[in-house]
Amino acid sequence: VQLQASGGGCVQTGGSLRLSCAFSGRTFTTFFMAWFRQVPGKEREFVAVINWRDSITNYADSVKGRFTISRNNAENTLYLMMNSLNADDTAVYYCAADRSSSATMRRSSAIDYWGKGTQVTVSS
Repeated sequence: VQLQASGGGCVQTGGSLRLSCAFSGRTFTTFFMAWFRQVPGKEREFVAVINWRDSITNYADSVKGRFTISRNNAENTLYLMMNSLNADDTAVYYCAADRSSSATMRRSSAIDYWGKGTQVTVSS
């Protein structure tokens, strides 16, 4: 599996960004997909996950109501729409794929496939 994240950049507080993650190498519709983020010196943090079966989603409390994870199965692409961004959202964002379960997808150590990150910087 190959994952390629894009869409990061610099934005002011209160702004929005949409991240994309292109998936290839396996059948996209058999994978749970997730976004994580990481800042220097801290562990990789779960952001959101989406089920392959029925697109049920789950979010970290810190982003609930502001971020939306979605997937386009026809285009093998995962998205993360981020609204009302603040300085605490500054991080490198990673997309992830695994066949196990939504619960497993919340634990970075259990995930099989990772993309290279994309930097998101929120400035005041």
